[in-house]
Amino acid sequence: MAKDKLWTGSFICACCGNFLLFFAFYLLLPLLPLYLIETFQTGATAVGVILSCYTVAALAIRPFSGFILDTFDRKTVYLITYFLFVVVFFGYIYSKIIALFVIFRILHGFIFGTVTTANNTIVVDITPSSRRGEGLGYFGVANNLAMATGPMLALFMHNIYSYNTIFYTSIIVGALGFLFASCIKTPHKEKCVDKEPLSFDRFFLKKGLIAGFSLMFLGVPYGMTTSYVALYGQELGITSSMGLFFSIMAIGLIVSRLFSGKMVDKGKIPLVINVGIIISIVAYLLFSALPWVNTESALLCRIAFFTVPAMLGIGYGMMFPAFNTLFVNLAPHNRRATANSTYLTSWDIGIGIGLVLGGHLADFGSGLWISFFAGSISNCIALFLFVRYAIPHFLRNKLR
Repeated sequence: MAKDKLWTGSFICACCGNFLLFFAFYLLLPLLPLYLIETFQTGATAVGVILSCYTVAALAIRPFSGFILDTFDRKTVYLITYFLFVVVFFGYIYSKIIALFVIFRILHGFIFGTVTTANNTIVVDITPSSRRGEGLGYFGVANNLAMATGPMLALFMHNIYSYNTIFYTSIIVGALGFLFASCIKTPHKEKCVDKEPLSFDRFFLKKGLIAGFSLMFLGVPYGMTTSYVALYGQELGITSSMGLFFSIMAIGLIVSRLFSGKMVDKGKIPLVINVGIIISIVAYLLFSALPWVNTESALLCRIAFFTVPAMLGIGYGMMFPAFNTLFVNLAPHNRRATANSTYLTSWDIGIGIGLVLGGHLADFGSGLWISFFAGSISNCIALFLFVRYAIPHFLRNKLR
């Protein structure tokens, strides 16, 4: 029996649009702290607060974005928010006072939270259900490629060009992505005359609550890693090649996504997630043990330090398409966007907790190793919740 076609023109356009959206995002990510300090003479604490406004805004809008996408035409919402995402870059260029920059940063966060929920939902709509896990895996590769290449290009351009040139580059990249997004052909959506009153389930998928808690605990150490790995490297005497850490992690994510999606489509969602969690637990335990490894051999410590991102990339790369498919399979077709926003919100909350908790644990203990050890415990809790509660709940309530 022939497989349903995955690589349609619309799917290719969706992947390209997703890559360019995140490439424009990652092109600015490593430079905004420098831009704020050099342009507005802000302190490090103020920089952290200003940049976190983006994350908080994106997190706050996600449940509402799911409701909007399930209520109105998804492609229309997607294109409007994609267009606005590109336009707001002009706000950064022409902000001459810090207050105006903060306003645009918050606005950008709201838009980013909506457009990413929209593109995640649209790719589910245009992929055949028999190959949805595989499709989500390939679609996620676009994010990882942007994560691996965007910051490197940004730092290269920073040494040659002005900040405004880099901002305009993001605008051009985003505009090209918008063109790809506009070429996506989505299936006709029956207008839903939903007379149900507004309720919690319209904004957050109640059937995904248990899996959401598990995913939240998985996001905690991930948030610690993205924020504190450079400082941890300094503690261990590894002061260079931090870009290599995230490049290796991106490669691991890409490789694992390429095969895990096919396993998901064979009905092995619980197995894929369990294996991914176990790999991440081992990786964080190894990461937390590096100070003791370093006392025995600096070379061995360095090798282990750069082995961890490969393990994390493989582990999380297995989990992402599996969890995404799990949430979608728990929701009816007219609640797909709510399912996606629940998936993304759970992950974002975990990352936010990790950002705050990692630093506090390091101050409380004798270094960042304790933060990553706590991260392994967090993932153990996630594994327990998933095996004990989320899997039985999923098997009882899945719709497809």
